[in-house]
Amino acid sequence: MNPQPTKVNVAHTADYKESYANSVQVRVNLWDFFLMFGTIQQSVPDEVNITNFQGIYLSPQQAKALANLLNQNLQQYEAAFGVIQLEPLKPGAGGPIH
Repeated sequence: MNPQPTKVNVAHTADYKESYANSVQVRVNLWDFFLMFGTIQQSVPDEVNITNFQGIYLSPQQAKALANLLNQNLQQYEAAFGVIQLEPLKPGAGGPIH
């Protein structure tokens, strides 16, 4: 006997919103992962401004599930549209990766 698939209902809270982020900072401790989303703006070569607008805590299990889901979707995207190229860091530039 095959079990019936679980029905999933998705709803949005009253304060749900969608935003664009080109910066994600990650902090990790024993109990959770913290993802901070923001936007980067650079108007001069030696200064970058990051404006963070949302922080999300994930359990380690949910963070791993998210990583797997992102990897699966990236593979599908690249199969359809081509390889995503990341800009190499300039020698000596250092700094955080967002």
